[in-house]
Amino acid sequence: MTPPSQHAYPAHWEADVVLRDGGTARVRPITTDDAERLVSFYEQVSDESKYYRFFAPYPRLSDKDVYRFTHHDYVDRVGLAVTVGGEFVATVRYDRIDARGMPASAPADEAEVAFLVQDAHQGRGIASALLEHIAAVARERGIRRFAAEVLPANNKMIKVFRDAGFTQKRNFEDGSVRLVLDLEPTAESLAVQRGREQRAEARSVQRLLGPSSVAVVGAGRTAGGVGRAVLRNLLDGGFTGRVYAVNLALPPDLAEIDGVPAVRSLAEIREPVDLAIVAVPAERVPDVVADCGEHGVQGLVVLSAGYAESGPAGRERQRELVRQARSYGMRVIGPNAFGVINTSPAVRLNASLAPEPPDRGRIGLFTQSGAIGIALLAGLVRRGAGLSTFISAGNRADVSGNDFLQYWHDDPDTDVVLLYLESIGNPRKFTRLARRTGAIKPVVVAKGARHSGSAPPGHAVPVTRIPDATVSALLSQAGVIRADTVTELVDAGLLLSTQPLPAGPHVAILGNSESLGLLTYDACLTEGLRPLPPLDLTTSARPEDFRTALATALADPGCDAVVVTAIPWVGENGTTESGDGEVLATALRDAASTSPAKPVVVVHVEIGGLAKALSAATTTAPGRGPAAGSPEHGRSAGPAPVQGAGERGSGEAPDEPSADDAGGVLGGGSAPSAAGVSSGDPGVGDARPAPVQGVGERGSAEAPPASSADGDAVRAAGPAPGRIPAYPAAERAVRAIGQAVSYAQWRRQAAELGKVPEYDDIDESGAAGVIERLLGAAPPDPRGVGLGDDDTRELLGRYGIAVRPTLPAPGADRAVEAAARLGYPVALKTTAPHLRHRADLGGVRLDLADEAQVRTAYRELTDLLGAPAELLPVVQAMAPRGVDTVVRAVIDPAAGAVLSFGLAGVASELLGDLAHRLVPVTDREASELLRSIRTAPLLFGWRGSAPVDTAALEELLLRVSRLVDDHPEIVSVALEPVVVAARGLSVLGAGVRLAPPPSRDDLGPRRLPSY
Repeated sequence: MTPPSQHAYPAHWEADVVLRDGGTARVRPITTDDAERLVSFYEQVSDESKYYRFFAPYPRLSDKDVYRFTHHDYVDRVGLAVTVGGEFVATVRYDRIDARGMPASAPADEAEVAFLVQDAHQGRGIASALLEHIAAVARERGIRRFAAEVLPANNKMIKVFRDAGFTQKRNFEDGSVRLVLDLEPTAESLAVQRGREQRAEARSVQRLLGPSSVAVVGAGRTAGGVGRAVLRNLLDGGFTGRVYAVNLALPPDLAEIDGVPAVRSLAEIREPVDLAIVAVPAERVPDVVADCGEHGVQGLVVLSAGYAESGPAGRERQRELVRQARSYGMRVIGPNAFGVINTSPAVRLNASLAPEPPDRGRIGLFTQSGAIGIALLAGLVRRGAGLSTFISAGNRADVSGNDFLQYWHDDPDTDVVLLYLESIGNPRKFTRLARRTGAIKPVVVAKGARHSGSAPPGHAVPVTRIPDATVSALLSQAGVIRADTVTELVDAGLLLSTQPLPAGPHVAILGNSESLGLLTYDACLTEGLRPLPPLDLTTSARPEDFRTALATALADPGCDAVVVTAIPWVGENGTTESGDGEVLATALRDAASTSPAKPVVVVHVEIGGLAKALSAATTTAPGRGPAAGSPEHGRSAGPAPVQGAGERGSGEAPDEPSADDAGGVLGGGSAPSAAGVSSGDPGVGDARPAPVQGVGERGSAEAPPASSADGDAVRAAGPAPGRIPAYPAAERAVRAIGQAVSYAQWRRQAAELGKVPEYDDIDESGAAGVIERLLGAAPPDPRGVGLGDDDTRELLGRYGIAVRPTLPAPGADRAVEAAARLGYPVALKTTAPHLRHRADLGGVRLDLADEAQVRTAYRELTDLLGAPAELLPVVQAMAPRGVDTVVRAVIDPAAGAVLSFGLAGVASELLGDLAHRLVPVTDREASELLRSIRTAPLLFGWRGSAPVDTAALEELLLRVSRLVDDHPEIVSVALEPVVVAARGLSVLGAGVRLAPPPSRDDLGPRRLPSY
């Protein structure tokens, strides 16, 4: 056995994890320096836990035990510890064993595993997290199975193994239970792991947003300053918990600031503190973090600047902040944050620099920029939209948008998620979480820094190399609604939070301005919608005319959404009147209530008071539709139940948020609510798609929660009753409708999960052997190695991808010989890098039918472009005529494997007409992929041409996807051109590049990112 000193410390096994209760802990290998920590840890474990671990009374560890448990070779004997505050709270170890259960070395692939968790920390999910990490370590060291001896009474440990999702066997031997776990990840184990991740990360966010007590560290004695401003906002916002002002510089005799207890340190507070708002200079933050950690604070919001945005020294200071906070089990929002807001009546938390918090609503808003956060808050408040929660995370060194997606996924107070992002630290995880959340509620993203090629200052995240167009395509694949501007973000949020999703693209247009109606019609066509002819009510139309016209349009089964356009109308004496906006708002709202399953938006110009009336909130009750098949499915229901003060039926007048005439949300009044509509069979005679399940109607009543695909009970998203969004421009309103139509279509398609097909002729193990041989023979190079033609053909052939052979032609005679061998007709082409795939430069000669033509083409080629040694000409048999396409797969270090498709040549290279999907690709996604490029009509018989074999093309895409998904060593594949004929296809050129496999954090054990 190799001495421990010969094995380097595996630093990559270190990880921060979020536990079941939302706290954090650190997992790391045990070293020889941990003897005292191990002894101290063991002394705090109960006798019962010791008995379960050693099957006998074992009050203390002997010196021999301590040596054995702290000296490992990190191959055959490994020990991991979980630490909080630098002290052990749990340990796990494995020892490799042979078939007889005796100590062994490789190639033995089984190990005995044992856990011990301190009693005070049991129930926090530590053993489950440790099992994930020790299993990953074991797989890395060639161990495929774990064996564990457990006493029958040790139900907690048995449950940890049983619930892990690994394949396992159980039997009873000598009074104990012997468990054998197969460590190969399964779909079940991955689902279990991700379910635990979601619950833990959601809980960690909930602790930040729902504290019972808050300490503002840095609140000064005098008015002014960041700390004092946050303290004032907390109090003015009506925070329901306890508040403390903390400042080391406070005089000992000062007992209160703004009516709350004032202390110099958290140690002086005799009660628990859940959340600390840190507003002190950066150099003082470490002392504050230590003070908070020692007091048991659960989370920090760090407003202080001077971190990664200030340069390399600040970046290191930021890393140390996160390390220190996590060591105490705390999570961090910030640094350089603007703050957090939770409008729930149970909390009423305004721990931010926003003096005017938004009204309560159904939108969750996350932003990485304080300035943009201020603008978004102001815009939403001005237009009458309420929020459930608001987070401005600044440098987002720890808590990120991914964490809040986990929280909002099943947050009953949030129906729509809006995110302004300047960087995505883990795109692979983000798209997975966005897809999961998007299946039940809309996720809208506006992304800044799209074209800079680097993360903004302060965002210490991996930089993706894929272009923004690819990122946008991947977000669309995940169901994310992409907003190009923050204005678009607000516009989409307004519609999605107040209206049901449209069942299709048919849009009715009505109003009192013919010109505005035509502009709206044109905007619909631009967005790919199907507008009905505009209905002109003329400028003399009154509110009752709008009511009648809107009710008629909504009753039309061929209408999926309505745009109402309104300008000041002409009175009886010919003068222009702006009219009473509230009267028009009431008329539109009354008409909209007749068909609450269809969205309505208003485009208005200079109508006094309309925008304010549009933004008046009548309720904050969630709109929820009944499940498909229920008696209420597709029918109206009675009024919504009373939800609280200011809501319909509460006996109190609702508050009216301020708004300007630039746009808002129609509301107010007392029209009864209506039940929601769920997906299901459309009505008799209605061939259009049914509304998406979970999308309620205006004023929808309560319904039991729907179940998500992974079994979690989730609340169906629904709009806020009694509201109609208004926009100052037709293009903005129609853009929002178009986004809602696309999202609704994605929801319907996402309900039908595709599959990754199996192919009998795929030789996965054979391909792995080829890769291992080629990588082993290549000199070490982190950039990898490009394969030659023969190796490329062999590797692709293992996955049923045939590449047409080429023969070198270093001279005219060799070209003739190659042509005779392959059979006429043939193609002669250059393979020099600067001429590859450049038929426009004359480097390709096609349909050469005999020896004379080959010799003539060879002479022309060398006369025009250079000597054969420069051109590297080859001969290839002609393929059947068809459409030239290109298929590529590339591994991005942040996003993962991306499959791309487009037409070869100008379409993809000059116009960028490529479509992209994350690997692995399902059969449904492959079909969508080739249909999503702008030039897709050329594949389906454009202008009388014959359609090509798209089924063969889809199969090729699926095979390439399987290849790169099965073998992470393949970092790029390029098939170009792929000529798709009426029957079958031909791969004429191929290139493959191999490299040591990159890490796959999404498939490994749970861990927090470390930047």
